[in-house]
Amino acid sequence: MPRSLYLETTSRCNSLCETCILTFGGREPQKDLGWEEFRRVVDQFPALDRVLLHGIGEPLLNRALPRMIGHLKARGATVLFNSNVITLGLRQGRALIEAGLDELRVSLDASTPATYARVRGVDAFARVVANLEKFAALRDELARPAPRVSLWFTALRDNIEEIPGLVPLATRVGAEAIHLQRLVYNGLGLATAEQSLYGRLYDREAALLEATGAAARAAGVEFSASGATAPEVSLTPDDAARPWSACRRPWTLVYVTVHGNVLPCCIAPWITEDYHGIVLGNLFERPLADVWWGERYARFRQAIQTDEPPEPCRGCGVKWSL
Repeated sequence: MPRSLYLETTSRCNSLCETCILTFGGREPQKDLGWEEFRRVVDQFPALDRVLLHGIGEPLLNRALPRMIGHLKARGATVLFNSNVITLGLRQGRALIEAGLDELRVSLDASTPATYARVRGVDAFARVVANLEKFAALRDELARPAPRVSLWFTALRDNIEEIPGLVPLATRVGAEAIHLQRLVYNGLGLATAEQSLYGRLYDREAALLEATGAAARAAGVEFSASGATAPEVSLTPDDAARPWSACRRPWTLVYVTVHGNVLPCCIAPWITEDYHGIVLGNLFERPLADVWWGERYARFRQAIQTDEPPEPCRGCGVKWSL
């Protein structure tokens, strides 16, 4: 049985990111995951090592989030989520800290207000930075090292020049790490092949990454990329003929939406053209064991090991961010 879970706590958001499918309609009706629905999902897992409380949506919009974190920590899981932190106030920040959150991943995608507004669709850069500064001060006041704060940056042609600016920003807001993500593109907004740097890392981009790495090391800030590797490696194509066949996600984790639908991974809903074709079951309708060992999962696992993998896996480079 899987011991790693991606669970959407909401499919609503307060940003309009030009790289997000939610901005262009999403995959399912918008809603928050209720407490009883949360328990119906997580209590089906005999053991949970790692839970990511995000998916398509902004987790902080769900008021039950600290309670969910506390329940999962009581079960011994490592708990984290990605957030834009636009609404992160002191009361909510304290609740997250006291609940035992292990890591707060901040989706930033810029180091200046203008680029932030262009990529993320809202003029909230100053508020995000201020919220993070207050959160760092609160952690210091409570003498609590957790949650670890990391800055997440989706690399685009439009924002690559801003990567070096993340290092002083990380120092300013108490972030311990900067993580570069590859663009998952589907032709919507800025999520296009033209914006992707994967396989097209030119001298200028390579120099920016090298300079950022050097500055991060000097500042004591971790700088990594998709697959927990070096940024320049993450953006270089894998020579393997069937890179998808190395993926272990269908054997190790599940992704569950706010409506209970089970998907093979967190990348699939962003790039698939056949959303219903990647739904492997529903935990509000069938037990986890029936879904996990069911016919749909069996077919998916078999297909991913062939030259004709499931449709969303064909463009996957394996080393996507975890």
